[in-house]
This record gives sequence, C-alpha cells and structure tokens, in this order.
Amino acid sequence: MERRAKVELFEQIRRDYEFGVGTIRGVAGRFGVHRRMVRQALKDAMPPERKQMGRRKPKLEPAQGFIDQILEGDRKAPRKQRHTARRIFLRIAEELPGCEVSEVTVRHYVRKRKQELGLGSRSTCVPQSYDWGQEAQVDWYEALVELGGELEKVHLFCMRSMASGGAFHRAYPRATQQAFLEAHELAFAYFGGCFRGLRYDNLSQAVKKILRGREREQTARFIGFRSHWQFEADFCTPGEAHEKGGVEGEVGYFRRNHLVPVRQAADFEELNRQLLEACRHDQQRRVGSRPQTVGEGMQMEQEHLLPLAAEGFDLAEVSFPRVDGKGCVKVKTNWYSVPVRPGTQVRVRVLAAYIEVWQEGSLVARHPRCYGHQQEILDLEHYLEVLERKPGALAGSKPLEQWRRQGRWPACYDQLWQQLISRLGKQAGTREMVELLKLARRHGYDRLQAAATTAAELGCWDPAAVRYLMTSPGTTTAVEPIEVGRLSCYQRPLPTLTNYDQLLAMEVSG
Repeated sequence: MERRAKVELFEQIRRDYEFGVGTIRGVAGRFGVHRRMVRQALKDAMPPERKQMGRRKPKLEPAQGFIDQILEGDRKAPRKQRHTARRIFLRIAEELPGCEVSEVTVRHYVRKRKQELGLGSRSTCVPQSYDWGQEAQVDWYEALVELGGELEKVHLFCMRSMASGGAFHRAYPRATQQAFLEAHELAFAYFGGCFRGLRYDNLSQAVKKILRGREREQTARFIGFRSHWQFEADFCTPGEAHEKGGVEGEVGYFRRNHLVPVRQAADFEELNRQLLEACRHDQQRRVGSRPQTVGEGMQMEQEHLLPLAAEGFDLAEVSFPRVDGKGCVKVKTNWYSVPVRPGTQVRVRVLAAYIEVWQEGSLVARHPRCYGHQQEILDLEHYLEVLERKPGALAGSKPLEQWRRQGRWPACYDQLWQQLISRLGKQAGTREMVELLKLARRHGYDRLQAAATTAAELGCWDPAAVRYLMTSPGTTTAVEPIEVGRLSCYQRPLPTLTNYDQLLAMEVSG
C-alpha cells in the first residue's frame, strides 16, 4: 500500500473509533485490518516508516574481510592511487578464485564502506560572495581545433571574473610565459581594467618553487608583471582544484558550448576572433540566481576595477646570441636566419607569436616563432648579398626551398630565371635574378611577379626591360592622332627619289 492511501486509511480508522464503533476489535473487523494497525492509527495520525530489513549476502561474505583490508590500506595511499571498486572486483577474481560475487554487489559494498571510513566522500562547499573587482581566477586548458585543415591541440587561457561571471578565452600554440603575460593584458583590456586579486594554480609561468603553506617563490618576470599592473596573486593548494572552482566551471561550460563540435579556422588569428565573439555572446546569459546578465555585471564592475596602465609591460624574453657561419642565431632550440655577418652578437626578443632580432638599435629580422625542436627558419632575403657573390648556391638552397613551400616563389619566377640563364649564361643569369630579387625587396614582390608575367607575354627577357617594368610608374599607352586644323595648309608631299636612284644606277654601271 502506498503511503498516501495508508494515511487516508489511518484517518478513517481514527474517525470510526472516535465517532463510530468505539472499540479496537470492532474497527479492525470493519476495515479488515489487524488490531496492531488500529493501535498504530490511534497512537499517531502518520503511519510509521517501513523498516528496511537487511538481506544476507552469502556470496559477498568470503570477500568482505579482503575488501576491508584493501580499503584500510588505502588510508595511507596517495589519493590518485587508491583502489576503485572495479579494481577491487578484479583483484577478488584473481586472488579469491572460489568467490563468485558479482561486480554490482562489490560496488555497493565498497561505496558503503568508503563512506564509513571517510574515503572518497564528497566535501561540502561553502557558497562565497565577491565584491565588484575583488577577484578573478586564471587557468590554462587544452582543446582540439582544426587549423588550416589539420587537427591540432591548442592551449587556451581563461580569466573569469568572480563577481560578474564574465570570462575571457584566448588560444596559443603553447602555454609559454610570453603567451601567459600577453593573455593577461588582453584580458584586462577586455574587462576594461585590472582586478585587485588573481587566483592561480601553481603554474610554472608564475611559480618557481612551492614553499610551506601559501608561500611561493615566484618567477622574476611574473613579479615584475604583477608590480606593473598592481594586482595581488594568490595560489591554490596543490591538488585542490576546488579552490578556484569558478574558472574550472567556466572552462567546462565554454568547452561544451563553444568548442563542440571541433572549431575550424585558417590560423590562430581567425580562431581567436571566433573565441572573442563567443565570449561576447556569453555576456547575454545569467549565471545562477544573479539578477543581472553577465554583460550587465561586467558594466557594473568596470568602475570598481583598477585603471589600465598607460603602457604595457615589456613581454619579451631577451637573449644575446651570436650569428653562426650559416647566418643564423639559435633561439629556444631553433635556428633563425639574420642578414648579419657571422660572429656578430645580436639582441633577440622572444614573444608569443614571433621573434625579433636587433642590431645596434635597428630591427634586422623578424620571424614567426617556431615551437618545434631543432628546426631552421630561413628567409631568402637574408642571403641575397651572399648569393650575389655565390650565385651557384641559389638553386639548391634551403631558403629557396622554404619559400617554395610557403608559396612565396611563384612559377613565373622560375620562368624568368631560366630565360635569364638562356640569355646570359648560368652564373650571370642567376646574378641578374638575385639583383631583381633585391630590387623587389625594396619595391615589393608583387611588382616583380607582375613584371615577370608581362615579360612572358611580350617575350622580352632583357634584365633592363624587367627592371623598367618593375620601377616604371605605369603602363605606356599608345598616342592617338590629333586634328591639326588650319595647320594643314602647310602640308607638303614627301620628296620622290626615283630619278636620283636612276642616275645613281647609271653612274655605277658606267
């Protein structure tokens, strides 16, 4: 009998005893129930809870001591190396061959015993409140995206405001310190100011060594960055991700709603535009029971944030390598070409997306940053002066091969090069091609491509003509005839030299 029907039956029993038969035996006979139930109804209007009778589990009994021993041992084991119910069931099958207990029975018993022993029980979280601009939480996470048609794993930075619920996400190829600091500045610009406090995991970009308690030995660049923006940093206890549960929940929400299905983009620039649009889209949602939307909360919070710094922090990591015999400098396990004489010491600035090479206060080279290992990133422009002296090295050079892979060496360049070789010879023709590349370095490679295409159409392969086509301000147009008007009266017929030719022929024959 369901509980509602039993409550109604108790009501009828109590009413009939009070205003009807008046005896327990009579009420029991009228309703066809036991006298014990009549006494229960007279004692309390609510039926007593049904007793849960424990069932014996004869197949589990041989394994109970074995399971208890394992769980007692887990008290001293690391949290991530404790037994699961599945692992205990497999051990029972291996070490207690006569025990035929089912896995479901083992799971129920392990869950009950873990609760009794205090193992794996869920802790109770205390709700927190945050003042405007008081705290934001920061974290890295990973996701798969399709960049340029290839599936790649990217690292995403997230900063979440704990008061408004607003969040900023940005993707990078690697979670480097330069990317870490750059993402902070972009996040501050997105929120319109800097938070008074930021909470982190023990990230290697910020923490050099974990000390006792909450103390951390922070990296020098992070200390300088924190001082520049005037915020305080707080770090979680190792292994206690719930201490920054706001950003953990934000990462899960953003991944489920904006990274599923796998995002597609041509490059990181387009991907980050998509992520920024997703962040702005999330400003329309409401978080929990907050009366305002995320966007409204961000507007309210902005006036409580620390103002943005007048100038950004110098995010670059600086080193001073020397140029080797191949015209390259080694930066972070990779080699980058520079147009500087070997043996010269240069200044290199390493940023999240690119590296810069400086010499005597001038920027001499800039390359996209490579995150591989033992790679060579070479620019043909940096070797043009050398190739002018050694033209035979151009055909098999690595810089030329990389330009071909990057699409910077179109087919018309090869056609022009071969025609110059046919006209002037291999050495002289290649030197002329190098001269044209040096000219294109000043005027733009699109002009060289247009000049090579025009030369092919005209069938003119003279180097001077190609230079003229590159440097001329425009295309020469044909001149249309004009009317001379009254000046036509001065027109005279062209002289006839027929008689002179006859006299000349007679003189020669005589």
